[in-house]
Amino acid sequence: MARTEPRPPGDLEDTQVGVDDTGELAAAPTVAGAVEELTANSLGEYFRGALERLRGGQTGVLPVVLGLVIISVIFQSLNSNFLTAGNIVNLLVQGAVYMLLAMAEVYVLLLGEIDLSAGFVGGVGGIVVAEALTDAHGAYPWWVACIAGLGFCALIGLFQGTIITRLGLPSFVVTLAGLLGFQGVMLLILGNGGTLPINDNVVNDFANGLLTPTAGWIVMIGLVALYGVVTWFRDARRRARGLAAPPIGLTVLKIVGVAAFGVALILICNTDRGALVPIKGVPWVLLIVLGVCVAWTFLLGRTKFGRYVYAIGGNAEAARRAGIQLARIRTIAFMLASFTAGIAGVIYASRLRSVSTNLDGGQLVLYAVAAAVIGGTSLFGGRGKMIHAVLGGLVIAAIDNGMGLQGFSAASKYLVTGVVLIAAVTIDAIARRGRTPGS
Repeated sequence: MARTEPRPPGDLEDTQVGVDDTGELAAAPTVAGAVEELTANSLGEYFRGALERLRGGQTGVLPVVLGLVIISVIFQSLNSNFLTAGNIVNLLVQGAVYMLLAMAEVYVLLLGEIDLSAGFVGGVGGIVVAEALTDAHGAYPWWVACIAGLGFCALIGLFQGTIITRLGLPSFVVTLAGLLGFQGVMLLILGNGGTLPINDNVVNDFANGLLTPTAGWIVMIGLVALYGVVTWFRDARRRARGLAAPPIGLTVLKIVGVAAFGVALILICNTDRGALVPIKGVPWVLLIVLGVCVAWTFLLGRTKFGRYVYAIGGNAEAARRAGIQLARIRTIAFMLASFTAGIAGVIYASRLRSVSTNLDGGQLVLYAVAAAVIGGTSLFGGRGKMIHAVLGGLVIAAIDNGMGLQGFSAASKYLVTGVVLIAAVTIDAIARRGRTPGS
């Protein structure tokens, strides 16, 4: 029998990976997935199928979206400044690091693993970039410094992933050692309480730079047009080939929805947020987060590597018997996780215009894991998307920002975040139970 590659959630929202009677890897769509993808010929049928999926425990991103709405309503009722343009943009910039670190965690969480070192790995990456920009080390161009910093982070991930996969050590222990070790590396380089400034304007603009209002509109229109063309022709091609595809009405609705979101975001960002001098425009960092999310979504959803990651997370033994090289895929996943953590570290340093030992990598990584799980990524492996990390990062940032506006203490922020995380894991566990036959 010909081998069937595991299908990504981008094709069918939920798959069950198993081994057939020949030992080949099979990825069969669940009944709920089939209701939505295979029998929906109109918007009405699609929404009825979606309702069946919800009843079957396949909640998707609905809980986190509802959570964002509830959080926004609560904080806006407590402080009318919460939903102002200035605070929304500030919230998005604050949440960028959480989103990027959460996307790093998605790679390993999909495998049922964890990376506790991501926060300090990002910090080390920021130090490499900052050092490369100093006169003492040659004052390299900003792009060379960034390549060096991100490359070093990727090597860290490759090293940790190799230890985990080749020696069979638990990822929890190896990355916990990395958390402690790389915190020590930062202290050795910077000294206790040390700070290394970043004097390169381009690097500092990663988190602090703004597009002009006109440039923001041009970029938005271009991105929406690209999304619309790709989505339309992809769905049309699938319909022409007789494959599962959403109804035309849903395709149009998706494009209109993305366009509406883009217009709203540009209007908010182009609102003057300055007190003494005009401040308006889309922050560069939002484009960086969007670019990373799109790239990693494509990698996980449209490549063999991504399919293999989901297969291993869903059923590692089935993937092994199908001929997938588990060690290599897992090692690459850890490498990509550290690479993404490096991007987060550079953004963190850019926002502060410096790197210092005050970076709390332990707290950052815990927030990152919480963001990924709150967004909808399963702790048990095999289910999750990069958009989950972005949405979860928004929730974390909204809680932190909203409680900061109210003047709540750090203790209160931790308590509320912990409660939200428990609620998200509970929803995940209930959803898994709903999808498991006979449970």
